[in-house]
Amino acid sequence: MTSTDIPAARPAGASRTVRPQRPVRPPRRRPGREPSRTNLTLGTSRTARVAALTVLCVGAVLWLLPMAWAVLTAFKSEQDASDPLHWLWPKGGLTFQAFRTVWDRGDLPLWMFNSLLIAACVTVITVLVSAMAGYAFSRTVFAGRRGLFALTVAAVLVPPQILIVPWFQQMLSLHLLDTYAAVILPQTVAPVMVFILKKHFDSLPRELEEAARIDGAGHWRIFWSVLLPLSRPMLAAVSIFVFIGAWNNFLWPFVSTSDPALMTLPVGITSVKDAYGVQYAQSMASAVLAALPLVVVFMFFQRHIVKSVATTGLGGQ
Repeated sequence: MTSTDIPAARPAGASRTVRPQRPVRPPRRRPGREPSRTNLTLGTSRTARVAALTVLCVGAVLWLLPMAWAVLTAFKSEQDASDPLHWLWPKGGLTFQAFRTVWDRGDLPLWMFNSLLIAACVTVITVLVSAMAGYAFSRTVFAGRRGLFALTVAAVLVPPQILIVPWFQQMLSLHLLDTYAAVILPQTVAPVMVFILKKHFDSLPRELEEAARIDGAGHWRIFWSVLLPLSRPMLAAVSIFVFIGAWNNFLWPFVSTSDPALMTLPVGITSVKDAYGVQYAQSMASAVLAALPLVVVFMFFQRHIVKSVATTGLGGQ
């Protein structure tokens, strides 16, 4: 071994030179190979989205077909409504004859006014009582609270038809039959709404309530000025559900009143149909007139329903 083969000694303190490494290039992907995992994920999500939209569109069409058929039948004459050969489009064209007949034979303005008055009163009283009961179950502590709430939840399973006879006897003993109070008061008992609002109040932050108590607010002030403003979307949704139920209620208004001046729209339409026989075009025209106010109410307040379902806590601000 010669001296030239021995590496020269590095002086002390001298730094070692680090050669820069070349960047590692990813291997080239030849055409024809399978796509990357990202492309597979994007393709799968896009396919799933298209499939979901297709299923939803088909379901919407299937749901709208009966409504479209009912509206189309309401604009037919009685002869065309009973003609199986022209079930899709009337032979004589569209007409308002069924609507005019229903309007002339019955007192629709009075029935609509009664239904609107009764449904509005039932909605206001039910929402107010249910909200106060839900607040009491959620934010207060009293003796027997759990047992009373369990009884309220159990009352949800009781169908209203079973309570017709006790309600009638109670209204009879109070001498309230054939009055608006007899139709309104029994419908204001809604245990399911108490349960819904109680669970909603449980989801609201308690820090706001504690801050209000520091400022000297009591239970009523906290309920009215703190929790209710935060619960506007939920209260709107509950109000719509109660209003629809009171508007469509037929059995209790039919049992509790015999005065034609107190008839609601479902009871009045049924009395006209029973007196003049089954007329398909007139029946569909009556159904369209009865459902039209509900459609208008839902169109105005549908965003509150969506917001009440999609948000909790401070979502009511």
